[in-house]
Amino acid sequence: MYNTLLTLFLFAPPAGGQTPNPFVQIVPLVLIFVVFYFFMIRPQQKKQKDREKLMDNLKRGDKVITIGGIHGTVAGIDTEKKTVLVQVGDTTKIKFDRTAIATIDKQDAGDKLTTNE
Repeated sequence: MYNTLLTLFLFAPPAGGQTPNPFVQIVPLVLIFVVFYFFMIRPQQKKQKDREKLMDNLKRGDKVITIGGIHGTVAGIDTEKKTVLVQVGDTTKIKFDRTAIATIDKQDAGDKLTTNE
């Protein structure tokens, strides 16, 4: 009984020249996959869902920072083309792809835009 437990938990080959159990050889691969899933894949999926939720709640008046480091305020959203019109200065407006928005600082004022501008 003791040798069997050592074989299962320590992944040691059985004593006496017996052929190793195939289950014992598969267990480390399964454990590696489970650890990989919970530490790499699952957090990335959650992060992606949070980002999509954030982009869906984007509205006029939100202060944004693009991936290029440009700070501005959302002046309009084109949902069909998936672009955002960002006002950078007093009169300067730049059109960005929605994926170019890195962070959003939510504002209380403003309404959610669904029309083309």
